[in-house]
Amino acid sequence: MDLFAEQRAEARRRVQPLAVRLRPRSFDEFVGQEHFVGPGRLLRRLLAADRLTSAILCGPAGCGKTTLAEIIAAHTRAAFVTLHAAEAGVKDVRAVLDAARERLLSGQRTVLFLDEIHRFNRAQQDVLLKDVEEGTLILIGATTENPFFAVNGPLLSRSQIFELNALTPEQLEVLLRRALADRERGLGALGATADDAALRLIARSAEGDARRALTALEVAVVSLSAETGSAAAPPHVTVEVAAESMQRKVVPYDATGDLHYDIASAFIKSMRGSDPDAALYWLARMLEGGEDPRFIARRIAICASEDVGNADPQAVILAAAALQVTLAVGVPECEYALAQATTYVACAPKSNAVTVAIGAARQDVREGLALPVPNHLRDRSYAGAARLGRGAGYQYPHNDPAGAPAQDYLGALRCYYNPTERGFEAQIAATLRRLREARGRPPTETGTD
Repeated sequence: MDLFAEQRAEARRRVQPLAVRLRPRSFDEFVGQEHFVGPGRLLRRLLAADRLTSAILCGPAGCGKTTLAEIIAAHTRAAFVTLHAAEAGVKDVRAVLDAARERLLSGQRTVLFLDEIHRFNRAQQDVLLKDVEEGTLILIGATTENPFFAVNGPLLSRSQIFELNALTPEQLEVLLRRALADRERGLGALGATADDAALRLIARSAEGDARRALTALEVAVVSLSAETGSAAAPPHVTVEVAAESMQRKVVPYDATGDLHYDIASAFIKSMRGSDPDAALYWLARMLEGGEDPRFIARRIAICASEDVGNADPQAVILAAAALQVTLAVGVPECEYALAQATTYVACAPKSNAVTVAIGAARQDVREGLALPVPNHLRDRSYAGAARLGRGAGYQYPHNDPAGAPAQDYLGALRCYYNPTERGFEAQIAATLRRLREARGRPPTETGTD
């Protein structure tokens, strides 16, 4: 019997941050994620029937993944073991598996909560697979990453995926008010109060992260309490104090993760959609997140060709210049060239006619359209070509008064490139209509002989 266990527990509680002390102990206290933890929802039904299966909890930081795992531990009749993937290794996992097999002999199952499961590599995750598949172990993995990128496919196929959402400002306000009122685990014993506007500011600035919101409130209250040093003047959090307590958040960005691809996609689609303000915001997110500027410059160049094309031929030139400037000067100065190219491409007239054209031509080739080279276009530079009649009848364009003789260059009726009437491409369209009519081809539609 440990005579000092209670004292040690009390000492731990005193040093625990507010976000840890105030963690919900039941579903009734849990805030958010009603889509699967609300009354009658899937997770509640599984726990009520004691039929919990392996699960992956995925979602942003501070949305309740660890808290939810602890609530599950309180509801299940199985043994509950916790490991953190950043600290545990294969040896630790094997020890849990051995203990789980022993418990199963007496009829008790084991739940392993593996926090930050994405930190386990594929080989480490494979160690769990056999016991999860056989039901020896119930795995609950938590991750801030996209599980389809971070977790082995076989583990995913044997697990229920629960996607947690970032908390709304309204839900965060509920937690903040609870923290102010709770005398046992919160800040109620200090008599702390706060302006509604201050709580709204913290809730809005926390960006869905309950841990960040509660930490900011605790910083505000504790700093005020230390400053007054008197019970006669309980701390009161104003908007100014709340703003000071909200530390600048590290920009959430992972150059190899799911968010990387989502932001890059939003960046390109904003340029394509002619919204320079949105494009600049996503550009800033990438730059602040430490993205390789060469990656950004390449995305701009791709958009300039794919989505602007000949509607404004200057776009790809400016994008290429931005790439060269980025390679030459590096960060941070290259951001100006990237921003210039971003806004130019976003504001340029759009045409994907070139993209559609090369796609259609390649599709014909892939489907087996192997046209012979017309004889008058064949190479006649080698000895004997004249005897074979190669190149006979070729019309040199510069000898034609218009510079474009009405000769066949393909041997089949194909019109892949159909310019739009936007920007400079409208001039190209007018020229191309005239040339196609002179060659007896339809002005725009693709056809066959």
